[in-house]
Amino acid sequence: MVISMKLSDILKDIDIIEASANLEIEISDICSDSRKASKGALFVAVTGFETDGHKYIPAAVDLGASCVICEHKPETDIPFVVVDNSRKALAYASANFYGRPADKMTMIGITGTNGKTTSTYLLKTILESGGAKVGLIGTNQNMIGDRVLDTERTTPESNELQLLFKQMHDEGCTHVVMEVSSHALELNRVDGVRFNVGVFTNLTQDHLDFHDTMDKYCMAKSKLFTMCDVGVLNLDDEACEKIIGTATCDVFTYSTKSDEADLVAKNIRLKNDSVSFEALLPGNIRRIELGIPGEFTVYNALGVIGAALQLGFELKQIEQALKSASGVKGRVEVVPTGTDYTMIIDYAHTPDALENVLSAVRGFAKGRVVVLFGCGGDRDGKKRPLMGAIAAKMADFVIVTSDNPRTEEPMSIINDILTGMEGTKTPYTVIEDRRKAIRWSMDNAQPEDVIVLAGKGHETYQIIGKTKTHLDEREEIAAHLQEIKE
Repeated sequence: MVISMKLSDILKDIDIIEASANLEIEISDICSDSRKASKGALFVAVTGFETDGHKYIPAAVDLGASCVICEHKPETDIPFVVVDNSRKALAYASANFYGRPADKMTMIGITGTNGKTTSTYLLKTILESGGAKVGLIGTNQNMIGDRVLDTERTTPESNELQLLFKQMHDEGCTHVVMEVSSHALELNRVDGVRFNVGVFTNLTQDHLDFHDTMDKYCMAKSKLFTMCDVGVLNLDDEACEKIIGTATCDVFTYSTKSDEADLVAKNIRLKNDSVSFEALLPGNIRRIELGIPGEFTVYNALGVIGAALQLGFELKQIEQALKSASGVKGRVEVVPTGTDYTMIIDYAHTPDALENVLSAVRGFAKGRVVVLFGCGGDRDGKKRPLMGAIAAKMADFVIVTSDNPRTEEPMSIINDILTGMEGTKTPYTVIEDRRKAIRWSMDNAQPEDVIVLAGKGHETYQIIGKTKTHLDEREEIAAHLQEIKE
């Protein structure tokens, strides 16, 4: 993909403090990673958490960068543009460089602690039932129509994101449905994008290692609703009132509890493999059926119904589309074992998500509910004892193990979890090695047990220290079943 654009056009809508660069020069690429700089590129020096991009200006120059956007004059002799916030400048410059592709598609952003991934897939299904070609951006993967692209994080860096938007538009996408993380909002990754619809699922404890407090976490999420035309909000969540208070968009609410909401779920029926409820609008009611278990599925469905309504869909169309919707990899995913017990993989890695999935499983489990989980290292440590307490409360047996310990000692993380289980009568065991823990859970399973492997979900790796090694829980289950046969 060959692009060339004048620097003056790239800098549109960016406040410039000082510039030495000739604004008529042609730019052939834009990057914030000095290792990806090339001849004629514009390098944006971003101040990060572990390092300062300004240190890498000489490296970018060595690789051919012809100009730099920065927050203070570079010591290296290179044409520069000084701005107040280089992260924000990167977002706007990237949008301009790639021709503002988001402006040419219908944009839907979904934010919240839990439910984002499932919600994006459900909405993609509805949109496609109406003939749209949909781009999807999220935790599991990115998609252009049916084509799957690998992804490293929930919301890519702004220059990568704008390139992805361009690819989607060039390949005929009419709509984009994306997860919008609190990090992306706080770090300006989606600046310059106008969303037609924003959806808020819920707010529960997570990412406090980054945001420090729940108030700051909430404020980060609320930014989405200053960037969209209409917000579809979960009225049952405590944070909803705060978000409405700062929103600059029109607001549409949904609820399972309050008749004050614009969309209300009534007569909810929870089954072991599905949910159904009556979706009630003024003057309209339809029974919605969805083949994904759990009360949280009702909330996810309400959010996407609300979004689809704002995009011009009729409730009857939405009802038909959701009947054909399937589950998402790593979200209450049943792994076939051919045994008398059930194995479920779920991404639950927050207190609320763990409680939700265990509550859903308890609703249909005939035997014990067994949960195997750990917590990530170098992340919010405050949630560890909370998750330990929830596991002890909601499960019949708990296996505490490792998740992605990263640079922390695995047993230190496990001990933090165990403080939340002190005094519990729920039996538990500790097995630090996750592979061994999975095998132990299978070897000690009782008839009709439901074993929930929580935390990894769609992930096919484990990070120990700074090393990422392959770990796919589906493969571990299959391998041990084969070992048992042999």
